[in-house]
Amino acid sequence: QVQLAESGGGSVQAGGSLRLSCVASYRPYCMAWYRQAPGKEREGVAVIDGDGRTTYVDSLQGRFTISKDNAKNTLDLQMNSLKPEDTAIYYCARGLTSSCPNTWRDEYMYAYWGQGTQVTVSS
Repeated sequence: QVQLAESGGGSVQAGGSLRLSCVASYRPYCMAWYRQAPGKEREGVAVIDGDGRTTYVDSLQGRFTISKDNAKNTLDLQMNSLKPEDTAIYYCARGLTSSCPNTWRDEYMYAYWGQGTQVTVSS
């Protein structure tokens, strides 16, 4: 059974940085980071395909970086210049194919999810 486990969340002041990690898989699948802020729907943040190509939601590009270490089987999300509005539970998700479709922000694209890790950014 596939299990994903996020780590690295915590509390940080605005302008700070955090790096999230997710134990992933031995194979290079399409993988994504999502987040869910209080009172809001879960939203896709960034995605990386089996070849390492990345896509970000426009509003976060430049501050967040998604990466994958196939040797270590981890999916990472480096978050810089954090803002209070980045406060959310962050989830990693894994698809069933190596490629990521244009509809990567649709949750149904992912078969496996982690339990989430809390990120809190204070002003």
